[in-house]
Amino acid sequence: MTVVGADGTLICMHNKNSGISQPTSQVSLSTSWFQFASAVSAIDAALGKWLTATYGIGLTEYRAALQLCGASNNELRITELAQKVGLNLSSATRLVERMERKGLAFRDTCPDDKRGVYAVITDKGREVSREIQEPFETKIRELLSLASKDYPQLNFSWLNQAFNGVRKLVS
Repeated sequence: MTVVGADGTLICMHNKNSGISQPTSQVSLSTSWFQFASAVSAIDAALGKWLTATYGIGLTEYRAALQLCGASNNELRITELAQKVGLNLSSATRLVERMERKGLAFRDTCPDDKRGVYAVITDKGREVSREIQEPFETKIRELLSLASKDYPQLNFSWLNQAFNGVRKLVS
């Protein structure tokens, strides 16, 4: 099977005998983006399971804690936190509620605008973030080094080409 892009460029050729698809030298942007997103999604899912099993904290909670630890006064408006962790406002509000139940953060109202609500990291939240950081980075390295074996359906041999395709647009 041969896949051709809308502009007529050859994207991928599939060898029926080997069952392996091989990229051509020119991969479409949509194919690159799909490969990139699929790889990140697979690694994120594994990181989330590991964090929950090991520390009882979800991946988004950990990312939110890191954002709050790095923010001025260790606080962010919930709307800003939502943007930084890739959630809508409703999901970010539920995230902060979960963090509150775990003692990682609390909500505070804005003194200038009572409608504005901040998420503020607690001492426990800072401590947990510091405790997790090094093992988390070690786990990322481990998952990436085993990715082609653990996720053969993603064909990580294409990933460098996918990164290059995306990198050209954001550089």
